[in-house]
Amino acid sequence: MFLEVGAKAPEFTLSDKDGNQVSLSDFLGKKVVLYFYPRDNTPGCTRQACAFAAAFEEFKNLNAAVIGVSKDSAASHQKFAEKHGLPFLLLADPELSVIQAYGVWQEKKMYGKTGMGVVRSTYVIDEAGMVEKVMPKVKPDTNAEEILTYLRGKQ
Repeated sequence: MFLEVGAKAPEFTLSDKDGNQVSLSDFLGKKVVLYFYPRDNTPGCTRQACAFAAAFEEFKNLNAAVIGVSKDSAASHQKFAEKHGLPFLLLADPELSVIQAYGVWQEKKMYGKTGMGVVRSTYVIDEAGMVEKVMPKVKPDTNAEEILTYLRGKQ
């Protein structure tokens, strides 16, 4: 189950690609674009990350931090970020604690098989740490632009 708009965003602390601890509360006072994706270096996830990277300056200008979360390790995130020049935070959640707290660990069907996995989803969290927008099952090629359009409308 995805979180509801208006809910308090679950607090978390995870490691970034360099092993630094990053908490959601570090970003109070700015919007947070928290996006969950299945896996580093897969085609869709790479296109999605590169779209966020291309729009990174505009997100900064809109006072929004971009944070990507997957169950990959910090080492995997480091390679992914270096390979594609990703300027935003990638957080490692191998224990699935944040992925489950945000309701994005769900049953998925792929190639006729059913299994559990990360549903590509994005949350916008407001300056006070509340869920402002929920975007379940987003498309990798349009996600960053859809969020920018949304944030521009809030200005």
